[in-house]
Amino acid sequence: MIYLRLIAESFRFAWQALRANLLRTILSLLGVTIGIFAIISVFTLVDSLERNVRDSMSFIGDKVIYVQKWPWSTGGSYPWWKYFQRPEPTEQEFRLLERRITTSAGVAIMASRGGNTYKQGNNSYSNGNLTGISYDYPKVSEVPIADGRYFTPQESEAARNVMIIGDEIATTLFPYGSPIGQTLKVAGQKFTVVGIIEKQGENIFGMENMDQMGMIPYSTFSKMFDVGPRGIGSSIVLKGREDDPGLLELEYEARGILRNIRGLRPRDEDSFAMNRPEMIQEAIGGFFQVVGLGGWVIGGFSILVGGFGIANIMFVSVKERTNIIGIQKSLGAKNYFILFQFLFESVFLSLLGGGIGIMLVFLLTLIPQDMMKITLSVGNIILGLGVSAVIGMLSGIIPAVLASNLDPVIAIRSK
Repeated sequence: MIYLRLIAESFRFAWQALRANLLRTILSLLGVTIGIFAIISVFTLVDSLERNVRDSMSFIGDKVIYVQKWPWSTGGSYPWWKYFQRPEPTEQEFRLLERRITTSAGVAIMASRGGNTYKQGNNSYSNGNLTGISYDYPKVSEVPIADGRYFTPQESEAARNVMIIGDEIATTLFPYGSPIGQTLKVAGQKFTVVGIIEKQGENIFGMENMDQMGMIPYSTFSKMFDVGPRGIGSSIVLKGREDDPGLLELEYEARGILRNIRGLRPRDEDSFAMNRPEMIQEAIGGFFQVVGLGGWVIGGFSILVGGFGIANIMFVSVKERTNIIGIQKSLGAKNYFILFQFLFESVFLSLLGGGIGIMLVFLLTLIPQDMMKITLSVGNIILGLGVSAVIGMLSGIIPAVLASNLDPVIAIRSK
């Protein structure tokens, strides 16, 4: 009970100090408020950006390796003239790799063609992507079907004209009814719609996603277009197993099989690229770390100013209440009681300033955003309050120690 009374009395003193010198307190807390606002707003923006980036890249797949002609580059020199001479992955290589590999959870092949116009009656959708995928593609990357179904093995093997369409294409071509079982025309061919992909929404990159995509069997795609060295390039996609978190076993085995298929000698360079989405994510993660560090630097200066402001309030508070401190000590108050009283007041004031800063960040997250959703996480709230509490303790520790060490007789005589 004594500790509860101590906290209640400390809170009462802090509130009285706040009300008695409202303008001075507000100006002093402004630094903490701005500092916490700067740090938490940057961290909230970075977290939201990173989450939206990862969501935007979800169609690439998780724990996958893309075997392609061109490597993904994140900086440095890019000897394109060397990569230009490489052959494109072929369906034959895909079949051999699928048959021989043992460390993969799934193998698929895909190819895409952009700038397609989808037509149904008087409705049309321009600049849509048309992607051919093998039957096992859902094993390497998610194909979220909202309505209808996926291809059957027979449809895939027989190169049937069946299609799964994105939400944007579906709502544009079939605004008044279900597209399932209906036909549409693209690239001069008629297709029967068998499935609709879940709505993905606009991504942060502004790139096409599954909403603007039509998926057909790879066999149908290769029958319609020139797929190969002089035509549209294909990508072989390998899915890693759960017991291979780094995908090292998968990468080593796939590289050995592909080199053997292409007849490469031991000293020959790979004539293919093995691209991993983690390469892009790591580059983006490094950028976010730099932005986060900038937030700490910007907010740190404001918090430093706010800390001095709180320390000034506490020094003034000790001077104004020296007589009261003397009376408390003469009535038996221990040094730790006085120390805790002033330290609590300092932390309370700092938490108040930090709480206002966090509230401002929360109000900003309520502003509607078209490109991405900004969310204030519980972790960032705890971080902001934690930083505020630490600043309050550091700012109030010296005034609190001075107050607790006052001589009661001298303190009572002071005016």
